[in-house]
Amino acid sequence: MLGDLFEAWIGDDDPDPQRARVCAGLQRLAQRGIPCYVMHGNRDFLLQSGFESRTGCQLLHDPTVIDLYGEPVLLTHGDALCTRDRAYQHLRAIVRRPRWQRRFLRLSVATRRALAEAARAGSREHTGMQSGEIMDVSEEAVAAAMRACGTRLLVHGHTHRPAIHELTLDGATAHRIVLGAWYEQGSCLVWDRAGYRLEDLGSGGPE
Repeated sequence: MLGDLFEAWIGDDDPDPQRARVCAGLQRLAQRGIPCYVMHGNRDFLLQSGFESRTGCQLLHDPTVIDLYGEPVLLTHGDALCTRDRAYQHLRAIVRRPRWQRRFLRLSVATRRALAEAARAGSREHTGMQSGEIMDVSEEAVAAAMRACGTRLLVHGHTHRPAIHELTLDGATAHRIVLGAWYEQGSCLVWDRAGYRLEDLGSGGPE
């Protein structure tokens, strides 16, 4: 899960019942012996070791390179690739600082929740004022990340526009896979020995 698993995560001590329900579901999955990995998103960048204990999931560094059937694949949430949105990148740099996070987590749960709700409202307003091009990933940033990590396949979330994009990187074909959101229906990337494909999971099915 490449980030934004939650609309907001204000700390591992948050008793919110909906978040607790998700954590319990992940824990049941992990207890069945299914490895679960989660990467920080821009909405849940405060996931820490307490989340791992509650869920049995392992947090991934952003970015991470994994091997899938012999193919090196670059995984990232994707927000760091939206370099044209300079205001957001400035904010991202601030809230990812350990000192800022320690100070925020010392506040009461109620205060953190109120600040998170205000931040989400501000984010929606900011998003509504920006063009789609600014909010999307930068082709230059994508190429630089893939080149630096030595991969020709990148998987990310954040923009919530599921698609498989083909690009040319240093004269060779490369691909960027964008994961979908989970609002109206489920969405996932399936990868097996036959290859990879994006799949929609219809609403109303089993949890």
